[in-house]
Amino acid sequence: MKRILRRIVSGVLITLTFGIVIASYSFHIEPAWIEVVQLQETLPRLSPAFQSFKIVQISDTHVGRLMGQERLNQIIDLVNEQEPDLVTITGDFVTHHPDRYADTLISGLRRLTSKHKTVGVLGNHDYSSDPVEVRRILQEGGVLELSNSVYTIQRGEEQLQVAGLDDLWAGKTDLDEVLEQLPQQGAAILLIHEPDFADTSSLAGRFDLELSGHSHGGQIRFPFVGGVWFPRDGRIYTQGRYQVGDMVHYTNRGVGMMAIGARLLCRPEITVFTLQAPA
Repeated sequence: MKRILRRIVSGVLITLTFGIVIASYSFHIEPAWIEVVQLQETLPRLSPAFQSFKIVQISDTHVGRLMGQERLNQIIDLVNEQEPDLVTITGDFVTHHPDRYADTLISGLRRLTSKHKTVGVLGNHDYSSDPVEVRRILQEGGVLELSNSVYTIQRGEEQLQVAGLDDLWAGKTDLDEVLEQLPQQGAAILLIHEPDFADTSSLAGRFDLELSGHSHGGQIRFPFVGGVWFPRDGRIYTQGRYQVGDMVHYTNRGVGMMAIGARLLCRPEITVFTLQAPA
C-alpha cells in the first residue's frame, strides 16, 4: 500500500511540475520569443525593376495590457533590422480602448523605417473598439491605411501595386471598389485582416500575393492536435503559406495576444518576403 501511495504522490508531483514548467514557458518565454520568418516569393507579374524588393509584415499587435511600450519597441527594432522596402500591418492594432494606448502605439509606429511607406488595414478588434480613434492613431503614427484602396509604388516605368481591403468581419470589405482602382500594370499584393477571404479574392485573378493575420496561428497549439481555437473567418488558412488558385496567400501568426497572455508552440511572428521576378 505504501509503495502504491508513493507512486501516486510521485506521479502527481511530476504532473504538477510539468504543468508549472509549461505554464511558465507559455506565459513568460514564448510570447517574447519572436520568430523572423524569411521567405523568397516569385511573383509572375513582378517587374525585374522590383527584384529583391523586401516586404516586412507584422499583424495583430493588440497594443494594451499585454503589449506595452517595451515589447512593442522590441518588435519595431526587429522590423527595422530587416531593412524593409515596405512595411505592412494587417490589422488588430488594439484589442480595446485605443484612446488609452494611443501614445504607446503612435510612438511605436513612428519608429518604423522603410524605403517606402508603412501601410496597413484595420481588423475586427479595431472596429469593435473605436475605428475612428484607431484611424487617428494610424495617421499620427505615419501609417497609410488602405481602406478598400490601392497604393502604387513606381520604379521608372514599372509599378508594384499594394491594395488593402477594409475589415471583413465588420462588413466593410469592398473588393469591387479595389478592382476598379487597381491598375492593370504590375504585380499586385492584397492586404486583408481575415485570411479566409482568400477563397474569394483569388477568384479575381489579379492578385499575386495576399497577406493576412487574425488567426494568431491558434496561439495555443498542441502536438498532433494543432490549434484548439480559431476565430470566424480564420479557420481555413490558419498559419503560414498556402497556394489558393493562382494566388499565394500567407497568414501571419501575429506578434500580440488576446484573452490569456500565453502562447504555446506558436511563436509571435515577423514575416520577411523577398520578392523575385520570373526568370
